[in-house]
Amino acid sequence: MLPPDWIEHRRPDGEVLGWMLADGEGFRVFDLLGRERTAAPVDWLDAEELLEELGIGYLADRWTLRFADGTERPVRISEASPRGVTVVGDEFGAASAVGAVLDRFRLPFPAPEELRPRV
Repeated sequence: MLPPDWIEHRRPDGEVLGWMLADGEGFRVFDLLGRERTAAPVDWLDAEELLEELGIGYLADRWTLRFADGTERPVRISEASPRGVTVVGDEFGAASAVGAVLDRFRLPFPAPEELRPRV
């Protein structure tokens, strides 16, 4: 669930890019997975610029999901919202195959550390 004090930031076409949270004299920045993107508070304009530069393209990247037993699985993000993050199995590019039956995994928001960019 989205914390009530997070300030939504949208790009000109209305697409949400992330959120900002007031912290002292500055703002902390959170992406669409609910992960903090600033090491320390930044000013409002820098926060907006960071979200604009980040965009939404990273959601289409390949990711790895690590399970409690230590196994890992390649996944793609199919949905990201304050209600949760859904990823689908992406072995051999299956997430891009039209009509493919995919394993779906529902994750909390903010997305857990077990979901990380594939290297």
